[in-house]
Amino acid sequence: MGSWLRPFLAPALNWVSPQNLHKYGAILNSFLPGILANVEATKRSLQDDTSQNVEEVQKIIGYHFNDQNLLQQAFTHPSYHKDYISYERLEYVGDSVLNLMITKEQFSRYPNLPPGLLSPLRAANVDTEKLARVAVNHSFHKYLRHGRPILARRIQSFINVLPDYPLHSHGLINAPKVLADVVESTIGAVFIDSNSSIDTTWEVAKTLLEPIITPEMLQTNPVKKLYETCQKHKLKVRVVDMWSHDGSFEVFIDNQMRGKGMCHVKKETALNRAANKAYYEVIGMLSVSNMKIANS
Repeated sequence: MGSWLRPFLAPALNWVSPQNLHKYGAILNSFLPGILANVEATKRSLQDDTSQNVEEVQKIIGYHFNDQNLLQQAFTHPSYHKDYISYERLEYVGDSVLNLMITKEQFSRYPNLPPGLLSPLRAANVDTEKLARVAVNHSFHKYLRHGRPILARRIQSFINVLPDYPLHSHGLINAPKVLADVVESTIGAVFIDSNSSIDTTWEVAKTLLEPIITPEMLQTNPVKKLYETCQKHKLKVRVVDMWSHDGSFEVFIDNQMRGKGMCHVKKETALNRAANKAYYEVIGMLSVSNMKIANS
């Protein structure tokens, strides 16, 4: 033994005899084959699960991949493992392709709609909440590979509130971005795998996106709806931003607080919730006022 190591190992050598060291080494060697076998079995199990997941997802989206690695990549969150390629690059492709396809479809389907109406219609079909709903509707979240338990809790919280808003909440609920990401990455994977075929990719995307939001289904954002209503009835609106303090917004109508909304995760959602509450307060006030006028 090198003289420089002896001072560091001397306490251990004095405490454990050479005979015991040999004995412990023999015990460790006896366990080692089993440990290695378990590691290999775990690897095989993961590979089997991955293969099964790929087959199931292909059935869900109605497309068979030439390169199945692309589909595995599409469902791999950056937190999963440093040795795996995440979906980020495919998400980047899918985001661009999806916007192009929706734009092309709406341009053809609604020849008389001006850009001012086409833009919000496109946004409603590709925003985070819409795509998160797509992921849940097709059980994409069950196949997502990630290493962050908090994601599972956020996804479940989102699923729990969906029955309250069957089509779209228009900014009232906070949708986990990871769900939208995996839809975009899947579309990106199909686009790359199909040799950049817009037609093939649209066939997959169109099925996933159903029901596609039409002009008749489109609703006004709560903030815009509130301001338009108050402007029409000459009511003064004042919004107090307390989001950095406690995650909330307050809305005052003619100096009376009529709505408060909270969301610590996303500022826009807190504002939309406050505006939505204030809007229905205003509608109630106007209804009462109209009844009084009618009865007088």
